[in-house]
Amino acid sequence: MRNGISRCGKHLRRILTLLLAALLFAPAKAAADDLTGMSLETLMNMTVVGASRYEQKSSEAPSYTCVVTAEEIRKYGYRNLADLLRSVPGFFVTNDRNYQYAGIRGLLPPGDYNSRILLLVDGHRINNSIYDEAFVGNEFPIDIDLVERVEVVRGPSSSLYGSNAFFGIINVLTKQAGDYGGVELSGSAGSWRTFQGRATMGRELSSGPAIVVSGTVSDSHGQDLFYPEYNDPATNNGMAEDADGERFHDLFARIAWGDFALEGARGYRKKTVPTGSFGTTFNDNRTYTVDQSSYLDLRYEKNVPGDVNLMARLFYDDYRYWADYMYAPDVNKDFSSGRTWGGELKVVKTIHDDHRVTAGGEYRDNFLQDQWNYDVGVADFALDSRKSSTVWAVYLQDEFRINQQWILNAGVRYDRYSTFGGTTNPRIGLIYRPLEKTTAKLLYGRAFRTPSAYELYYEDNGLSQKANPGLQPEVVQTYEAVVEQHADLLGVRWKGTATAYQYIIRHFITAQLDPADGLAYFKNGDPIEAHGLELELEGTTPAGINGRASYAWQRAEDRGTGAALPNSPRDMLKLNLSLPLLPGKVFLSPELQYIGERKNIAGKAGGTVGGYALLNATLLAQKLPAGLELSVSVYNLLDKDYADPAGPEHLQDSIPQDGRNFRVKATCRF
Repeated sequence: MRNGISRCGKHLRRILTLLLAALLFAPAKAAADDLTGMSLETLMNMTVVGASRYEQKSSEAPSYTCVVTAEEIRKYGYRNLADLLRSVPGFFVTNDRNYQYAGIRGLLPPGDYNSRILLLVDGHRINNSIYDEAFVGNEFPIDIDLVERVEVVRGPSSSLYGSNAFFGIINVLTKQAGDYGGVELSGSAGSWRTFQGRATMGRELSSGPAIVVSGTVSDSHGQDLFYPEYNDPATNNGMAEDADGERFHDLFARIAWGDFALEGARGYRKKTVPTGSFGTTFNDNRTYTVDQSSYLDLRYEKNVPGDVNLMARLFYDDYRYWADYMYAPDVNKDFSSGRTWGGELKVVKTIHDDHRVTAGGEYRDNFLQDQWNYDVGVADFALDSRKSSTVWAVYLQDEFRINQQWILNAGVRYDRYSTFGGTTNPRIGLIYRPLEKTTAKLLYGRAFRTPSAYELYYEDNGLSQKANPGLQPEVVQTYEAVVEQHADLLGVRWKGTATAYQYIIRHFITAQLDPADGLAYFKNGDPIEAHGLELELEGTTPAGINGRASYAWQRAEDRGTGAALPNSPRDMLKLNLSLPLLPGKVFLSPELQYIGERKNIAGKAGGTVGGYALLNATLLAQKLPAGLELSVSVYNLLDKDYADPAGPEHLQDSIPQDGRNFRVKATCRF
């Protein structure tokens, strides 16, 4: 362990040295129209919405937050939300060649879904009502080009948001009509015959309404992949051919008029599965999964006399999943359908300039939570589960400015579920600003995650899995200390953040095998305990050079056995650097990501999956004639051979990831 920490310390010193050199020896003259040359005051007053459900300075939020902007998305060539999260300090992403999953603070069991992070789009909950999954790959229904910024709020947030806000929230804020000012067309081509196109129109009409309408289509042939576990003539010598394709399309629309806004999205994604998961026939490209998600959100928000902000919303969500699993000569079909409607009312009032009080209530009716599974040609269903559930909640939070240096932020929420009853979850933050450029935070929070409909009710008539409707919610308690320091040194504007945390999870839900019948089922297991340290340093020069370096050390273990958790990297290092080759117009943005060694799950061969370092780079040319913007991105530039730990549904102990690949993209605005 000491040798590992020592090696990571050397890597961190090298990264910080590189960042320091790039920033200190940069040209001093700024481009007048370069948005990256932010003043120290602007950096210190960066605002977030997701931490408290209203806009506030990030330094005053009761959490450790960071923001990734639309400008960074373009400069680093992020293709989807998963690409973006790979660059965020403390996050890591795995890919099983079907879905991508986001881990944070050392927790992402292989085969698990993204159910311990709450994903929001403009405040609307995206986690579906069947698997509680937060989609971060191409199944996410919003094109990444439509995103104005992504707020990442770490720490338990159930005191405001309820279930799934376990380790934090990802709040995706989309661009407004005025950000387009007309029509935008975009197209890209990349490795493995991957093509994508988008058309967007955004206008603020003179008659009043502001309208955004956008559509995206994409198609990828995918790769031919080799899996040594299937290296036998009977299974095509381990080659999965024409079995990695992906197609998706997204639609998004919003109309805002006065205090009202109606927003909706629909995403469809079909992915061929090449890995032979769940014992399916290897090298059969008829095995696929489809995810389709849609939502409508009608929002009313108004500032009324008496320093009061009033918000009310109604929403509707529709999620559908279907899949064909090939077991030659048989075909197994899997379906699920979830539909939800609900509403929310929230009031924010400032009292005597010392208190900002937030109070609200929410109701969600999951009136359809159905799951089916059957074999073609067999009369009886292996699974025919038709369920529904409801939840109502009330919450209250107070931001109390004790004086110029101290803020006390405290909140609590009560949720009542039809499936298991009630739960109360508090959060408290003490924020101290001893100096103008220094902020310290002490944070405590409790959060929960309800078992999903899949975990509660999925069974297949004694074939492989059985239900456990007696599952209890997971509960986490987190203690955290954060220090933020701003500085203006040698013309470079700096922000440094250090975070130390500890959390304990009780009733942790994991998949188990029942020795009595050999069937898998979900069970509340032993407590999980973790502690870690996250360091982040970012800076910007007047010339528009931006840089960010981060290091995360984390230890997550089973409290009963003391064993480290699978798929939990001990160390992570990340470096982002954006260099203006032609100020305001041409940027070269390399990105380095190091993820440490990870354990496989119990029963998998090999023991561990080795650490890896990836180098990505994007060359962006903007503000060209005729409103043209061009970019070229190369991912895994050094063609690193690396893999992610596999879940229990795979024969493989690890899933190889993409080698060197590229994307060329053009965007035109008029």
